[in-house]
Amino acid sequence: MRVVVDKNLCEANALCVENAPDVFALDTNEELEVTAGQVPHDAEDRVRTSIAQCPRAALSERE
Repeated sequence: MRVVVDKNLCEANALCVENAPDVFALDTNEELEVTAGQVPHDAEDRVRTSIAQCPRAALSERE
């Protein structure tokens, strides 16, 4: 599984960082970045929760 961030929608609320800090991070400009190319299997549920909870629907799952 991969996760993609639509930078045009993301407001960097960081809910995803709280849910999956091993996959998401805020960079020095306070912009969200995905730190894992392929989401680790043990993080998939937390990433799916992040996708569902994103207030701007800026996250999406890719195979």
